Amino acid sequence: MEYKITGYKPEKLFHFFEEVCAVPRGSGNEKGISDFLVKFAKDRGLWVYQDDSYNVIIKKNGSEGAEDKEPVMLQGHIDMVCDKRVGVEHDFETEGIDLVLKDGVLSANGTTLGADNGVAIALMMMVLDDEDIKHPPVECVFTTEEEVGLNGAQALDKSQITARTMINMDSEEEGVATISCAGGLRVQLTRPVERTTTEGTLVQIKIEGLLGGHSGTDIDKERQNANILMARMIENLMKNTDGKLVAFAGGTKDNAITRECEASLLYADKAEAEKAEKFACALAETFSEEISSFEPDFACEVSIEEGQSAAVLKDEDAKAFISAIRLAPNGVYRRNIKMDGFVVVSSNMGVVRANENELVIVISPRSSVASLQEDTKERLALLAETFGFDIEYSGEYPGWDFKEDSKIREVFKESYRELFGEELKLEALHAGLECGLFSEALPGLDAIAVGPTLYNVHTPDENVPLDSFERFYELLKDVLARLAAA
Repeated sequence: MEYKITGYKPEKLFHFFEEVCAVPRGSGNEKGISDFLVKFAKDRGLWVYQDDSYNVIIKKNGSEGAEDKEPVMLQGHIDMVCDKRVGVEHDFETEGIDLVLKDGVLSANGTTLGADNGVAIALMMMVLDDEDIKHPPVECVFTTEEEVGLNGAQALDKSQITARTMINMDSEEEGVATISCAGGLRVQLTRPVERTTTEGTLVQIKIEGLLGGHSGTDIDKERQNANILMARMIENLMKNTDGKLVAFAGGTKDNAITRECEASLLYADKAEAEKAEKFACALAETFSEEISSFEPDFACEVSIEEGQSAAVLKDEDAKAFISAIRLAPNGVYRRNIKMDGFVVVSSNMGVVRANENELVIVISPRSSVASLQEDTKERLALLAETFGFDIEYSGEYPGWDFKEDSKIREVFKESYRELFGEELKLEALHAGLECGLFSEALPGLDAIAVGPTLYNVHTPDENVPLDSFERFYELLKDVLARLAAA
């Protein structure tokens, strides 16, 4: 293939990343990238395992003199969040990522980049391919459907893994090592509805321009959720004007803070529709004043169309729907003040849909305390019962507890200090990592999560500075060499 990343070292690392980006790999569509990795292993005569969930394990013997050292697991996920800007034509099912390189920063052309967690795939490919680096036996574990609930790691037969040291490469800040994380799950509320077709003037509202972001790592940054803002808008219109709710659609992923939302109401009377238009515009100005300091690009477009026919919701269904959205927990609602305000409990309303026959609300709660996660589930069950929704839980995964003594953590600290002259920072993470699942299944596992700097993951603004990517590979090589010599 013709590579866009040239002039950067090590060249093969970035070429591997480009090859990964050329393969469509949204969550649930990982067969192509999984088969790509199997072929990669077979071409090099390496031991390879692939399961029915398309997880892949590739093993490589230790380098000369380190064949009998304790094996180390390198791990990352092969799926990516697929999101794009409005108006961008891109089929994530069949098309690879269109890369853009500018001033040493790699991004994508109007879509998510997939550096989360494509960087880990490329890094493991480098370790498996390079015959010159020093390392103990390595077991590279590539998991699927991480972005929709860590499903691949859940399904993987972990008896295939002999290593009890794990380097997860799904952390997103250079110079920071993650040493514990939150647990999470996916909650879906549904309510069946019937619609009635009627005619009138349609008032359409569109909220856009919000920053969005990762529902774990960005949940504490005051980034606004378009679903929540739209529900506030619609509730006020339903109270102050005589309209019928037609449409409500916001978000595509439960684990991404919603950037855009569209809704519409139908009015029998044109004058009432014009009143609603003015009311909505005034409320949009209020929103802008409230959030402009941290959402500078917020925009709200309101338009009206006469002579429209639409299938409207019954008032009771619309009221239940909007009330549930308004009252559902969203954002941060428990911190640990003894840990500099570290987020303990949060919830993200990632997807909201008023479909033809049902209303759907999808929420992603997170907590590093299991009992508080149960409390959130109870609150959501009560919300569902109160407003006539069915509730379903899926994709639940455990948190990862801090370990007082960790050899791999000490090795990384020493390596980072000697390579860069600075101390490696240690942090707990409010996002979910697969370390919890592997720690639960592999007693005595010593794990750490690290990686190069990534910005704005889960959004079309996602990017990675290539110099950070390169420095992290130097760190990884040094750590493996230390483990080989220990």
